[in-house]
Order: sequence, then structure tokens, then C-alpha cells
Amino acid sequence: MAAGSCLLLLLPWLVIASHSPPGCKIRITSKGLDLVKQEGLRFVEQELQNITVSDLHGKEGQFHYNISQVRVMDLQLAFSDLNFQPQQHLVFNINNASISLRFRRQLLYWFFYDIGSINASADGVQIHTVLKLAKDEAGRPKISNITCNASIARMHAGFSGTLRKVYEFLSTFIVTGMRYLLSQQICPSLEHASLVLLNSLLDTVPVRNYVDEHIGIDYSLLRDPSVSTDTLDLDFKGMFFPRVKEDQELENHAVEPVIKETERMVYVAFSEYFFDSAMQAYFQAGVLTIELQGEKVPKDLEVLLRATFFGTIFMLSPSVDAPLQLLLQVSAPPRCTIKPSGTSVSVSAFLNISLVPPDRPPVQLSSMAMETKLSAKVFLQGKALRVQLDLRRYSQGPVGAWGGSRPHLTHSCFLPSRFRIYSKQSALESLALFSLQAPLKTLLQLTIMPIINERTKKGVQIPLPEGMDFTREVVTNHAGFLTVGADLHFSKGLREVIEKYRPVPTAAAYPSSQPAEPSLDPGSL
Repeated sequence: MAAGSCLLLLLPWLVIASHSPPGCKIRITSKGLDLVKQEGLRFVEQELQNITVSDLHGKEGQFHYNISQVRVMDLQLAFSDLNFQPQQHLVFNINNASISLRFRRQLLYWFFYDIGSINASADGVQIHTVLKLAKDEAGRPKISNITCNASIARMHAGFSGTLRKVYEFLSTFIVTGMRYLLSQQICPSLEHASLVLLNSLLDTVPVRNYVDEHIGIDYSLLRDPSVSTDTLDLDFKGMFFPRVKEDQELENHAVEPVIKETERMVYVAFSEYFFDSAMQAYFQAGVLTIELQGEKVPKDLEVLLRATFFGTIFMLSPSVDAPLQLLLQVSAPPRCTIKPSGTSVSVSAFLNISLVPPDRPPVQLSSMAMETKLSAKVFLQGKALRVQLDLRRYSQGPVGAWGGSRPHLTHSCFLPSRFRIYSKQSALESLALFSLQAPLKTLLQLTIMPIINERTKKGVQIPLPEGMDFTREVVTNHAGFLTVGADLHFSKGLREVIEKYRPVPTAAAYPSSQPAEPSLDPGSL
């Protein structure tokens, strides 16, 4: 009994432990779903126009018929809806649609034989489709199941010629059969479109990709998509990893992003963990180091350093004219802090200053420690999330926002940020370096920061399918995470992307031989 009580007490903690917070979270709202519906409806029309109806033949008394080469000529899908349905579903309804058909007829009634074409229309077409969303083994969003029901309220066939009245009287057999065959082909067509074609589109969502030659990003889903009446939420791992150690895991202790807004089509949230894992991966890849020597050292910085260490350099004669070497190396993984007032990155580094005489070992002038808090401006460019770092502190209004394809600063100015250097060798040298702090910070801003920002210029892609892009982006800071609210647009149609990645058909699935033409011999009927 006591053991059972303890288990009940521990159960809430076990549930919390099993829920890993996402580093990246995407929310699609009803407004975004409306855009998807418009593009999806065009795709459904194209799929239904490709419906293949098998030949229909038979006889009723002295009436023999053979219907072949059925083609969909036109569709009218005026009334359609695409809605969220908790907990994992999308519901797609088409009401009171009409489908125009054209097919070849071969008819024999007593001694009268006739061939030609018939125009028919199916009216009152109702299609109810429920798509279940899930994550697959690779962590991608997938359509895992589809439930479909289709019905046709009525169907009409138009005949012409001298036997029109006879055909209209006997057409009940043809119309009834065609209505049945057509209704039986709608759902298989939509099932193939969803489970095969649309899933091939979802395959373009980046899950585990390399960002550059040093690090990669893991965007695998942590759990199945969560659907409410108004939103669809996707929780992605959002963890960077060093390519030298791809199986490394970094535990997420950051605040879980909470998206409350619904005004835009889509919201993407990034926690501090997302940025921390990127800096941890770069640190472990050993690339957070900058070495400048000789002509690569900016002239203004070289003049300042030579003046500062003039006495030491003079005592090293004849090495006074030796090239200067700077080695800036981050000593620990940087850490990101996101607040409503802005985003910053805390960095600890070593700066070693040396002379490199020709054919002689380097002579170290100073080894100083640096502690600084960099300002970070986060913005979107296309589908790439980019970060621009600055030694000046970025100050903004109550809401941090950038809109459009480039940063747009609202109520902003640059203020002094934390920057401290001190000697690793003696307190006296630290005191001597105090006068060097302000000019060194300025020169680092002008010389080193452009190098760092150039390395991060490419950014990292946000996990969206190919052909879907952001517009009118707005970045908003919160406590522990930031959100990007945006609208969506299709730079490529669904059909264009699907055709690009359509699997090559096999010979078994698509026989090379063409079906034989229906016989025109009345005896074959």
C-alpha cells in the first residue's frame, strides 16, 4: 500500500520528466490553414481530373452496351472547407460539387447498332476526408491515415441522334453503373494523393541536415503534431550538433516556448536552448578561434597594441619590427539570454598578443582574458534564420520587432554593453590594461565582429516544406524565448514540388503495353 502511494506521488514528476521541451516550435493558425486550403483545392482538382474509371459493359434484355475511355472534362468544387479537428486531424470537405464526364459508347438494341460519345454530369458530389497527422520514424510530420467517404446524388447523360428517345429510356442502366464506378474511384484517388504525393512534399521538410562544414541541425519532431480547434502545433527538437560527434545529445533545461498569438498565419518560436546548442556545437568543433598575423592584423589595432606594449617590444630588440600575432579563442561555450528587452550572448575568451620574429619562436607580449556580452539581432531572410552580433548593446521598445526581409529597428539605439579585459598574469598588468579597454572594444567591433558575422551570414533554414516561404515577418522577444510571426505564400505550387520528387514508376506498376481499343464489331457485344 505504501509503495503504491509513493508511485502515485512520483507519477506527476515522471510525466514532467518524459516531456522534453522543444527547442523550436511551429504553430499554424486558421489563417494559415485557409491559404493551404486554396492551394490544396487546386491540387485536389488536378487529382480528380486524373481519375481512371474502368470500362462498363453488360446487357439488359435486348439492350447491349459498352462504355469506355471515360474522361473527366471539368470540375466545379465551389463549396469546400479545411478545418482542424483535435487531437491530430485535418478535415477536408467538398459539398455539392459537380463533375463533367465524356466517354465512348457502343450500343446494340435489337438490330440497331450505334457508336459515339456521351457527355454526362455528376451533381451533388459530397466528399468527406479526415487526415490523421503523426511523426514518422525519422521525426518528420506525416499523414499516417486517411478516412474518406464520397457520394454522388444524381447523374445525367445526354444523348443525341435519331435514337435519342430510346437511349434516354434505356440509359438508366448506364447512368446507375457510371455513378457507382465514379464514386468508387474518388476516395482511392484522394488516398493516393495524401499518403503518397502529399507525404512526398512533407519529405522536403529538413529534419537532420548539415548547416555548414562544422555543425548540423536536428529538427526531428519530439511527438505527434497537436491539433486544437484553431491551431496546429509542431514541437521540434531544435538542437545543433558538431559534425565530429553527430550522436551527441545536449539536455534541454531552457524555458519551453509558449505561443499565444493567432493573428498571423504561422508562428515559429526558438528557446535559448536552440541558440545555446549552436554555440556549444561550434565550440566543440573547435572553430571559435580567430588568428590574425602580420598583414591580416588591422593597422589601427596594430598601432594601438604596439603603442601599449612599446616598452616590452623595445626591450626585445632587434625584434622590434617583427610581425604581430593575435589569437582570440573562446574559452567556454557562449550562452544566450533572451529577455523582452533584447537578446544577448555572454562570451568568455582569451586574447594572446605575440611578436613573431622571422626564424625565431613567438614572443608573447600579453595574455589577457575577455568577458563580454554581445547584442544579438535575430531576423529572417527567406526561410533562413540569421543572427547578427554586435559589441554594442541593442536597446529597443517594449516589444522587439523586425519586419520584412531585413531588420527593421523600432525605437532603437545602441548603448554601451559589458566588456572587460584583465591580465591572466598579474593584477598590475590588469590595471595597465584598463586604458586599453575602450579603444580595444571599438577596434574589435570594427575588425573582429565583421569576421564573426560573415561566418554566420548563411543562417539556418526553418523546417518548412519546399515551395512555402515567409512574408511580413515580425520578431518578438519573451522571457527565455523569441517568436517569429509571419504570413505564408507559395513560391512553388504543390504540383510543381510533388512532380519534382515523384518516385519513378516501376514497370510492374505501369505496364508498357497500352490497353486494346474496344471492339467495334456488334457481335462482340
